[in-house]
Amino acid sequence: MNSLKITKGDVSERNYTPYLLFGLLLLIWPFLQRLVINSDATIGFIDPNIWLLILMSLICFLIVTGLSWWLLQSFWMRLGLPLLTEMVLSFKKMELWQQLGFYWASFGLLLLAAVGVLTAIV
Repeated sequence: MNSLKITKGDVSERNYTPYLLFGLLLLIWPFLQRLVINSDATIGFIDPNIWLLILMSLICFLIVTGLSWWLLQSFWMRLGLPLLTEMVLSFKKMELWQQLGFYWASFGLLLLAAVGVLTAIV
C-alpha cells in the first residue's frame, strides 16, 4: 500500500485552542446576558436575542465538533486502521468491491449530513 506521511501539523498533537475558545464563550455567556437585560428594562429573561443565539450556536458548534472528533478517533482505533497521519494514495489499487463500498459509505454520510442540516433548518 502506497502511503504518504503527514508530519507538519500532526493531528495527534494536542491543540488547546478549541478548549480555550469554548471556555471563553461559556464565560462570556452570563456577562452578555446581563448586558442585554440591563440595557433595556422591558426585555424578558428568555428573550431570543440575536447575540445570545449567535454565542449559543458557537458553543454548540464546538461541542458537536469535539464529539465528532472523539467518535472518529475511537472508531478509528477500534477498527485497527492506520494512523490518521498516514494518507493512503493507492485507492485505485483497491478491489472493485472495496471502492464501491467506499463510494456508498461516502454517499450515505453525505446524505445523512444533508438530512441533518435540513432538520436543523426546519
